[in-house]
Amino acid sequence: MRVTHLSLTEFRSYESVDIEFGPRVTTLVGRNGQGKTNVVEAVRYLSTLSSHRVAADAPLIRAGAARAVVRARVEKAGRSLALEVTLNPGKANTVRIGRAAAKPRDLLGTLRTVVFAPEDLALVKGDPAGRRQFMDELIVALHPRLAGDLSDYERVLRQRSSMLKTAKNARGDLTMLDIWDEKLAEIGGRIVAARRAAIGALAPYVKSAYAAVAPDGGDCRVSYATSLDTPEALAADASAATIAARLLERLGELRPKEIERGVTLAGPHRDDLDIALGDLPAKGYASHGESWSCALALRLGSYDLLTADDGPDADEDGEPVLILDDVFAELDSGRRTALAERLSEASQVLITAAVAEDVPEALRGEVLTVTTGKVTADD
Repeated sequence: MRVTHLSLTEFRSYESVDIEFGPRVTTLVGRNGQGKTNVVEAVRYLSTLSSHRVAADAPLIRAGAARAVVRARVEKAGRSLALEVTLNPGKANTVRIGRAAAKPRDLLGTLRTVVFAPEDLALVKGDPAGRRQFMDELIVALHPRLAGDLSDYERVLRQRSSMLKTAKNARGDLTMLDIWDEKLAEIGGRIVAARRAAIGALAPYVKSAYAAVAPDGGDCRVSYATSLDTPEALAADASAATIAARLLERLGELRPKEIERGVTLAGPHRDDLDIALGDLPAKGYASHGESWSCALALRLGSYDLLTADDGPDADEDGEPVLILDDVFAELDSGRRTALAERLSEASQVLITAAVAEDVPEALRGEVLTVTTGKVTADD
């Protein structure tokens, strides 16, 4: 799988630009603020309908523009496919796949990407919210239909949390709260089951990737941390229905505390991804270099898992496009070399860097120079 052409209209700093990508590796070089990250951000947006830099769409639309359009042509399984998203501020975005209009959710899974960016250090050092987002992006890449469950879960969680805030004055009538409990548990069970399965499958790839980029750095391990009392409360192969039943039970156990505090205290929104170096949690114990290696291993492990994915939802030629956004300046020479060796067989890698010399020559590929509003190929 690879992106062969990208067209941006009123996206970020670009009024209009067309970019051709050659095979294998493309490096976008430019000073900070020139727009190189905006290019790979657009590719990522076509993959996930989200940015790896901001939470909302509004900053993606060029100042003063009525809308932004991102178009790409993707080679996949021997055929060429056109993808298009129009970002409409204050309205629903519109999507086209080929010549046909489609629902935004239908785009998910068509183009797979894995992005490694400076913000990924927060996966190790930051709050659980970032790690939950990492897991949710992974399960949607593996099973695009789960995007609907994630959206429905957020809606039910808001409704239930709102009801908890008013439950003190409900004078004992909690019938509607019981209904929301059942719906939350049903959807939450599917999400937790998918996350646990994905992290179980990811773990050996993370271990292998960490050993490659930090050969003297010990053993990096990942596991799923549940809010359902203790991990032992659920068998490793527990079904979605079993997890849903346990979640419903846990909500009943916590209801007095939840009513007192006005928040939902169990469910996938309270879970986490545990990252450990040896027997110690990476957060708080890993050095800066070790933290970078852990973050890189998470992304490379995700890339390897998606490349190897042969599940029922897998597409032919599902190898992701790998995006390395301004990270080489953060890595020492050993990690740079190890990363270059690791990616020698990748179908497509898009790299951004302030100067070409930050990127190992073996991984530099075709170089495009980015200046304000323009992208040109080096002679």
